[in-house]
Parts: sequence; C-alpha cells; structure tokens
Amino acid sequence: MERIIFHCDLNSFYASVELLGFPALRDKPVAVCGDPASRHGVILAKNEAAKAMGVKTAETIWQARRKCPDLTLLPAHHEKYRYYSKLAGEIYERYTDLVEPFGIDESWLDVTGTLHLFGGDPRELVDEIRRVIREELGLTVSVGVSFNKIFAKLGNDYRKPDATTVISRENFRDIVWPLPVTDLLFVGRASGKILAAHGIETIGDLAAVPQEKLEKLLGKNGAQLHQYALGEDRSPVRPAGDRPPPKSVGNGLTFRRNLVGRGEILVGVQMLSERVAMRLRRHGMKCTTVQIAVRSPDFQTVSRQKRLAAPSHLTRELVEGVMELLAGCWNWSAPVRALTVTATGLLPEDQAGEQLDLFAPQVPLRRVKQEKLEQTMDLLRDKYGGSIIGYGPRETRLAREIAGDEQSVGDEEEKEE
Repeated sequence: MERIIFHCDLNSFYASVELLGFPALRDKPVAVCGDPASRHGVILAKNEAAKAMGVKTAETIWQARRKCPDLTLLPAHHEKYRYYSKLAGEIYERYTDLVEPFGIDESWLDVTGTLHLFGGDPRELVDEIRRVIREELGLTVSVGVSFNKIFAKLGNDYRKPDATTVISRENFRDIVWPLPVTDLLFVGRASGKILAAHGIETIGDLAAVPQEKLEKLLGKNGAQLHQYALGEDRSPVRPAGDRPPPKSVGNGLTFRRNLVGRGEILVGVQMLSERVAMRLRRHGMKCTTVQIAVRSPDFQTVSRQKRLAAPSHLTRELVEGVMELLAGCWNWSAPVRALTVTATGLLPEDQAGEQLDLFAPQVPLRRVKQEKLEQTMDLLRDKYGGSIIGYGPRETRLAREIAGDEQSVGDEEEKEE
C-alpha cells in the first residue's frame, strides 16, 4: 500500500504565538528577539510582514532595524512555545497515533492506516487539520503531502504560509527535481559545496549522478541522498515515545556577562554539566566522551573533547572532564562569553559496564552513592522545581547573575525557521 505522509509546520511559530496577545500587530512587521540587555540581541523569529522587508532569523537587531525601521520587537517566551507545540501534537494525534515531532514546530504524520476514517481524501483531511489548528489555537499550519517523509517536508517548504502541497509519484519529478540540491533534507552547507564543485546543483542533478560517484564524494551519506532524490526514502514515522535514542546531549549558554577567572568559569561549567547529566539520566544513558565549545567576546571559538575514564551520567564527573579540557586550552584570565557542554558516545545504562580498579575498591561504591544522590536531586527538582536544590549560596547567587538564555543541543534542539 502506498504510504500517505503529512509534514505539518506551524507558520512563523514563535512570532505567531507572541502575536496571539497582540492582535493589532498581526499585519505589521514583528520579530521575536533575545534580550539585548542579556546580550541576546538577535532575531529568533519573524512574521510574514517582517520577512517581506528582508528581516532574517539570526541577524542582529540593528541589522534588522536597518532594513525595517518600523519593526516591532517582542521578547521570547519559550514556555509558551512548548505549550502550544504540545497542543498541536495533541490535535495531530486525533487523526493518527504515528506522529513524529521534528523540532518544536514541525511534525510528520503517517495517516496511511487511518485516512479511511476521515473520508479517504488526503487534501480534505489536511484542510480539516488546518481548520482545527486555526480555530483552536489561533495559528496557521502549512502541510506537505507525499508518499515519503523527505518529499512531504519538501512539499511543506514549497509553498507557505497556510498552504498545502501534494507531491505524488506522478508529479515529483516536475516539482522536486528543479529545486536547489540544498533544499533536500540533510544536505548541509559542506555537502552542498562539494556537490556544487562537481556540477550538482539541483535535486534532479543529484538523482542523475551514479550512486557510486556520490559515495566517493560523500561516503554513506551520498548513497542515502541519492535515494532521497529518487523518492526512495522508506524511513518510518516514529511516535515520540518510539524515537531512537539520542546520539548526543548538550546544553549551551551565552552568559549575561563575561566570566573571568577559574571560579566564575567553574560555576558556568557546573550549571551546564548538571543539565546535561540530568538529561542523560532521564534518557537512561551514560556518555563516554565529553565535548566543549568555549567562545570569547570577539566570537573566537575553541572546541575540544576527551574520553572519560568510565561511562558516566554524573554531574561531578562531567564537570571534572570539562575543567580538564579547559585547563588545557583556555587561559583562566581570558573572558568567556559563551560555553557549550556536550555528552557524546552514549550508551544505555545497562550496557555501560565499568572496569573495576583492584587497588581502589572504594571508587565504585562512591560512584553508586553519588548516583543515588543525583537521582534524588532529580526527583526533588521534578516535584518542586529546578531551583529547589543546587550549589552553595555563593555559587547560587553567581549562577543567577550570569544565567542567560540556555540552548539545548542534540536530542531536544529547538529550531525556528
């Protein structure tokens, strides 16, 4: 049976959610931005009116206002976005149990087995979903319809906002193949440059190149992209609870002010390592490697990684690993603007065995006690809030002083186009 896949994208999601509280601004150029006082003066999202004026995501506020002097700026409220994302997901689940989130504002739906319950016409079902989203949430959604996930997303990107595009086996060569190769999901900037250097500029060009050549250029990824271009993607739509385990878990933070000195940098490392460790425990994973990316005020970034002595999901051990990395690559007197801590080489807890040291038998026992302590802290935070327990008074005050807008990296990354 031919699959029927929807890709739903809530249009200008952050901006649209903010505009629910400011209906008079709906037709005026509006952008959501970070707090300039917290050094997050960049555009996070924009509505269609701002987009028409050339405002772009990730550019600075002054650049955006130079293009659009009448631009209205609204602060970001990430808890609102998570709330509306959850509501949209619950609406999608009225039509199928196969709903796979893709970031905070996009989802794939496999309606192959349920379409007959709603009349049997994909376009009519899409119109129904768009109507319900508009009436119940006050938002609009664009939907791509196709026989695989890759083309469904391409259909979504093909026409926005508040639109439906159907890409079928009969028309995909006319719609998909003329598109730039970089429009294809998972063709990144580096791959796009390699392909362009060999005259592969459209998805049709990609489909016409022998797979063996693409494998030489891009490795296994080349073979996969070739299949995507030919419409041979067979990846299933995985419900949120059935998604594969993450390959990495990380958190990054641009601080409210520069951190100077080992003591201040240590507090920043503790904040980030604690969140990474907590997320690892929630996934039932341990990491074998820790990575850092540290950025100076002039935006120079240094990245390093090291393998841990044993797989871990303990804050203390992640902190120790990160501080060792920093000691080898950073001058403690040099200011730190931003820092990211990422755990990689993830293993399920039950597969993360540890080689015992016969000369230090107390070490495993100490780790068991530390695991119980940190798990208890997780329970307290889940029940009473994240601030119920933390570092000592001085570290807690400093953490509140320097905390900025944190960004998850890896399994929970939020994105806004």
